[in-house]
Parts: sequence; structure tokens; C-alpha cells
Amino acid sequence: LETDIRRAKEKIEAGAGYIVTQMFFDNARYFSYVEKCRAAGITVPIIPGIKILTSRAQLASIPRNFYVDIPSELSDEAGSVPEARVPEVGVEWAERQVRGLLDGGAPSLHFYVMQNARAVSRLLDRLRLA
Repeated sequence: LETDIRRAKEKIEAGAGYIVTQMFFDNARYFSYVEKCRAAGITVPIIPGIKILTSRAQLASIPRNFYVDIPSELSDEAGSVPEARVPEVGVEWAERQVRGLLDGGAPSLHFYVMQNARAVSRLLDRLRLA
């Protein structure tokens, strides 16, 4: 993490005007990262990167490919419903996550779509942002 923050600071010093985080499913990680960046003197906007879980297979592929932890609450819920219902679980989780991020002061949001914009559209409809 310290290396990532140091690299981010180097990029900002080279002219970057904002940071987009890696995807995450636990808002506490975002707020902790922002706090550590601010302590390191980083003042640019830090935009949270959100991925909506859309399939049970992602419970294994996301952590394996992106080194991201999925909270057990999300994993347990997605693992206990029929596969067709997993995208709805993901949208519901993302809705709570987005509301918490915006309420906590996140400057904007970045969605990792990965060839499936349908879940993001459903989320935006629920949030009434689109």
C-alpha cells in the first residue's frame, strides 16, 4: 500500500489531476486509502472504483485476477441465491456502497463495466442518477 501511495504521488507530481482506485467492495478500504493519501500530502480528488458483482464465478475470478477481497456478507448472499439472481444481489450491494461513498464525501464514481453495462444501468435507475 505504501508503494502504491508513493507511486500515486509521483504521478500527481508529474501532472495527474485525480486518482481512480482499484475496485473494492468494502467502503472502509476506500476511506482508509483516502486518509493515508491525505496524510502523504496527496490532495487531488480520489475517485472510488466500483464493480458490480454479476455472476457467481466472479466470487473466485475477481479476487484471483485483481487481488481484491470480497466481503463474506456479499459472498455468502451471492452464493445462496440462484445464479439468475446474483446480478440483483450485486446491484443491491453496489447501491448501498454508492450511497455510503457519496454520503461520505466521495467526489464522483468510476464503474468498472467489463462488457456488462446492464448492471450499471440498473443501479443508476435505482439511484435515480441516470
